[in-house]
Amino acid sequence: MKRRSILGAAALAALTTAFNPAAAVADDHAFTIALIPGLTTDAFYITMERGARAAADALGVELVFQGAPDFNPVTQVPVLDAVIARAPDAILIAPTDTVQLIEPLRRAHEAGIPVITVDTFIGSGVYQTGAGDADFPLSYIASDNVLGGRIAARALANAIGGEGKVFVSNVNPGISTTDQREEGFKLEMAENFPGVEVLETQFNENDANNAASQLQAVFARNPDLRGVFGANLFSALGSANGVEQAGQTGNIRVVAFDAPTSIVDNIESGLVDVAIAQHPAEIGYFGVVAAFAHLTGQSIPVAIGTGFTIIDAGNVNDPEVARFIYSD
Repeated sequence: MKRRSILGAAALAALTTAFNPAAAVADDHAFTIALIPGLTTDAFYITMERGARAAADALGVELVFQGAPDFNPVTQVPVLDAVIARAPDAILIAPTDTVQLIEPLRRAHEAGIPVITVDTFIGSGVYQTGAGDADFPLSYIASDNVLGGRIAARALANAIGGEGKVFVSNVNPGISTTDQREEGFKLEMAENFPGVEVLETQFNENDANNAASQLQAVFARNPDLRGVFGANLFSALGSANGVEQAGQTGNIRVVAFDAPTSIVDNIESGLVDVAIAQHPAEIGYFGVVAAFAHLTGQSIPVAIGTGFTIIDAGNVNDPEVARFIYSD
């Protein structure tokens, strides 16, 4: 399958125009930009950090990477508070909840620290409108997750011949990205694949073992189950393990959102049919560039979209595709 990009030409042109290093006049001190990931142990966010650090090195910016070990607002908020206390020049953050991170991030905003959300968002993700209580971040930089869910639905529907029972393995309600992927998946199935029945979503709390157990439980209730969409890395890996443990490799088809290194073996073995790779390095890179542009008095787009690479057995060993697999 071909790589698909949703990086809007207008947004990229606006950012490129806004960011003019020759015109940027920084203070005597180097800027410090903090990147707070959803969690520190995920290859997606590790890859994001590498992209951010590449931009920081090119711009002479100090990058601080600090986060919690799990994707949870309870553990992320203390990290955010500690970062705010250090008074960086800007914060890039992947909020772990659309609602619970609004007030903690408002503290940064009221302290005069510009906020840009990456990968996930607060509120509706529509910023700088002058309406609502969560529009204060400067920009949202991420994949188009509704589109990603639609792509996953098409891939899974094609893999099962356009009919049969499937379900979504998701994390928890209230996470902007995975909520949108599930939304896009269900919209696409309802609009274009009437022969596919989407069963109740299973929420695994970002635990691959839970996802594996839930897959087997759904299969026990529905022995005619045909497929599963793993809406994030742990959901996908756990679901694939559950299929294997149930002895249903090749019978229950798996579409994975996100592409860690382990996805290669799963695709080559036939355990996973398609993996939809985001471009986290681009997200991190554009995040630092956008923050730097703002700090040097330039305007930035309120939303910047990055691309997808769709990986299957036909291209998983192509070096141009393999470079989009997340590395830890």
